[in-house]
Amino acid sequence: MGLNTTYTARSAADAARSLKHAGRWDLALELPGAETAALRAELLTDRFFWRLDDPTEAEAAVTVLSQKDPALGGFYDAQLAYTRLLFDLDPRSDDEGRARTGFFRATKDQRLMGWATFWTGIVTENFDDALGHAREHYTRALDSALENGDLLLESYAIRHLGAMALADGDPAGLDDLRRSYQLRAALGARPQTAAAAATYAAALPPAAEAEQLTGLAARTARELGLTWLNQALQVRSAHQ
Repeated sequence: MGLNTTYTARSAADAARSLKHAGRWDLALELPGAETAALRAELLTDRFFWRLDDPTEAEAAVTVLSQKDPALGGFYDAQLAYTRLLFDLDPRSDDEGRARTGFFRATKDQRLMGWATFWTGIVTENFDDALGHAREHYTRALDSALENGDLLLESYAIRHLGAMALADGDPAGLDDLRRSYQLRAALGARPQTAAAAATYAAALPPAAEAEQLTGLAARTARELGLTWLNQALQVRSAHQ
């Protein structure tokens, strides 16, 4: 592969990931660089999580990737399994085991260690209700994010650590929620920014800032078709 070909492939992949961050998965999938097994699985898995759409394409893409790259394929397979369980989307009997195994194995891969550690924390918190162990995973994921300059991973880790701190009565957790929102906005990660805005708003006292953040989250959720976030905000609005 020549230098120009390599540069073009990387540029196409970067463009696809920029569109993914903007919540434009369909456009990203149309780009020439999106036909690679790894990028296609990444885009489709992410779209499924946010939109809760038909997972058939995502599952097929992950199957193809798993044959070429078992660690990365298993990581995305774990995400699909977790999404099916979390939102009760026809979960399979082995989905919990698939989520645990896929994320655990991915922690052994240097490429995936930080994110896989974060997802292991999610599984530990939501499946085991083991908050102490989950906090340890989030802290290690945060350390990895800071070491590698991964601002999106940092935003995820501190969002969960901040929520835990608030639940423990520590008001400093609000600073983490604010920073998570600000990091995601600075990165142009629109689905994640909308989710962080909703979480941050829910932690604030009822006032103009909370109302503005909730409105921002709702508009973005409608525009991008963020199914679960849109539904959650509608339920919140109905109970106010």
